[in-house]
Amino acid sequence: MTHLWVRAESRPNEDRVGITPDGARQLIAKGFTVTVEDSPHRVIPTDAYRQAGASIAPQGGWPDAPDDAIIFGLKELPQDGSPLRHRHIMFGHAFKGQPAGRILLDRFRAGGGVLLDLEYLTDADGRRLAAFGYWAGFVGAAVSLKAWAAQQRGSICGPVHVYASQQALTDELRADLDATNAPRPRAIVIGARGRVGRGATDLCHAMGMSVTQWDMAETASGGPFPQVLEHQVFINAILATPGAPVFVPADAVNPGRALTVIGDVACDPTSDFSPVKVYDRSTTWDQPVLRVADQPPLDVMAIDNLPSMLPLEASQDYAEQLLPVLAQLDGDADGVWARAETTFRNHLNEV
Repeated sequence: MTHLWVRAESRPNEDRVGITPDGARQLIAKGFTVTVEDSPHRVIPTDAYRQAGASIAPQGGWPDAPDDAIIFGLKELPQDGSPLRHRHIMFGHAFKGQPAGRILLDRFRAGGGVLLDLEYLTDADGRRLAAFGYWAGFVGAAVSLKAWAAQQRGSICGPVHVYASQQALTDELRADLDATNAPRPRAIVIGARGRVGRGATDLCHAMGMSVTQWDMAETASGGPFPQVLEHQVFINAILATPGAPVFVPADAVNPGRALTVIGDVACDPTSDFSPVKVYDRSTTWDQPVLRVADQPPLDVMAIDNLPSMLPLEASQDYAEQLLPVLAQLDGDADGVWARAETTFRNHLNEV
């Protein structure tokens, strides 16, 4: 019998969850044991999971979970260096040479546990089976446009926050843009055909903007791409992978460009493969952008948990995609979870 233990997220500003109460109910009906940690921040109340038949555990209790429990969360674990003995389902950000990722893999090696990375749950053809990408793109474009609007006022983008709904976000952003009394900026989205790119493009269209949409065909030459610098806003929706073209080189901070805002939704600045070379660290909800140049300004938005600004829509959408995959945890000998474990072990052997 598979025991799925849904941990409370420990990261600030992380209210999402990867399974809904109805999803928990369906897994329980299939014979799963489902334990859900209490959380004062999760967008879906704990009591809804209790009513669905899940057992409720104290917040942060997962280190003492039974050995056979599979610990399921979204973002990173507390960085206390402790060995990890369980199987963990999460976004580990550990397979592209990231320094923090190497530390995480060392913790798994020390404890004998396994990382089943949500980013690497794929079908037999390598296509991801569940992703937050659409909402990451949607919110990332919105924050990038808030940064552009702040520039028009001669300032820098202030703190961002959770929104009760998609409508609340778009209403606030539209008013912010209208208040600048400036024409809407020219934007380019690279990776426009993927989930992230579609979300970013939809947000820009909702704001009345025209968008240059590039994907693999337009970037096949490998660059350089001076066209990116001719737009005022650039949204990167391409994950950092070996061989990825560089879209914004380090010298793009120099004058002579129209570009003033980069929304790096893929947000992998510490990877050697990052296609955006003008910054070196993620940004935060309190400080959404990093100013990397002046005259004219160039601000980089690189928040790595963007969908949590719309936690309910993002959670419901992702949980619906992921539920059929979670159901395969029971008896998956050579399918998606086996492939995820193989990916983990291959990378574990490399560090």
